[in-house]
Amino acid sequence: MRTRKTHPAAFKAQVALAALKGDKTVNEVAAQFGVHPTLIHDWKKRLLAGAAAVFEGGARAGPVADSQQAELFEQIGRLKMELEWVKKKAAPFL
Repeated sequence: MRTRKTHPAAFKAQVALAALKGDKTVNEVAAQFGVHPTLIHDWKKRLLAGAAAVFEGGARAGPVADSQQAELFEQIGRLKMELEWVKKKAAPFL
């Protein structure tokens, strides 16, 4: 019994982009990458359907991540200070 081959997302994107270029037929791309042409058609459809998501909120994604990161660093600093305080207070009892 053969198990199904799972392909990483980067490989799927590479194959779909090669098929979208149009310089080779889908069958030629399938032979080049060793996958079935039906998979290539499916990957092309998924790539085209998800392409708009790449550009949605692209400019807003950076600052949101930076503010979240700054907030997390602040929280880490507070927790470290609290831990040191608890260690000092608990030292006589240990």
